[in-house]
Amino acid sequence: MNKVEIAYKIKAELGEGPSWDREQNVLYWTDIASSVVYIFDPNEGVNATIPIGQNVGAVVVDENSNLIVAAENGFYQYDMREKKLELIEDPEESIPENRFNDGKCDAKGRFWAGTMDREGRDPTGSLYCLDSSLTVEKKLSNLTTSNGIAWNMANDTMYFIDTPTRNVYVFDYDLETGRIENQRVAIKIPEELGSPDGMTIDTDDKLWIAGWGNGKLSRWDPVKGELLSTIDIPAKQVTSCTFGGENLDTLYITTARIGLSEQDLEQWPLSGSLFRLKTDVKGLAAHRFKQK
Repeated sequence: MNKVEIAYKIKAELGEGPSWDREQNVLYWTDIASSVVYIFDPNEGVNATIPIGQNVGAVVVDENSNLIVAAENGFYQYDMREKKLELIEDPEESIPENRFNDGKCDAKGRFWAGTMDREGRDPTGSLYCLDSSLTVEKKLSNLTTSNGIAWNMANDTMYFIDTPTRNVYVFDYDLETGRIENQRVAIKIPEELGSPDGMTIDTDDKLWIAGWGNGKLSRWDPVKGELLSTIDIPAKQVTSCTFGGENLDTLYITTARIGLSEQDLEQWPLSGSLFRLKTDVKGLAAHRFKQK
């Protein structure tokens, strides 16, 4: 296994939502607690900042290279040229104690993103899908911490994490309609690997899952429910990962430092930084949001 490296040293409070844009060869990611979107250019070693003004959990790029974000108060479009944020819809206007968390686009360009209770205690969260007509549909409810999401190569299976359950759920997936059904458990993440957070999938249909609280990233065969490998990350709270780079064989890994004690930070001083790992497999290119 290759060595985990620092891609960009930074003290992100709650780094999350990494998404590689293949057209621009940059990584978009967020710091939820600092209410910003980052754009990391690995060739230049530059990490540009876009202030959003509210907690922002996930970011995707649309076909015009503008951004669609799942933020504290709903789905928004961010115009890169005008530097302007415009609300699309807030499906949880009546639940102010919730915020959006993780999300990404499926192969049809729909943006799936889920919400959570800010304290991660109550099952008031839901999973939503923003389609090309800018219509929002609720897909799942009674979630506590809506988190990682991924689709297999055939686009007939969707994986999803609700962190406190420690479960990676699997659904039958209809790409044409976006319908999910037949929910079941694919993987139960053991405590020693941390709480399951964000995840991605490679071209072998194996899941890479971030472990919050124990400095671990793990790779799984979700069909067999089998642990294939674990990787130590030099940050206690590993939040998410995605494949990027010219050949989509570099795994970018986000981390957090929020809530860590002084003792934790002495032990994990790089917490909050962006890491990378050269892998022997390739990932899938992130899909852009498609609007009619």
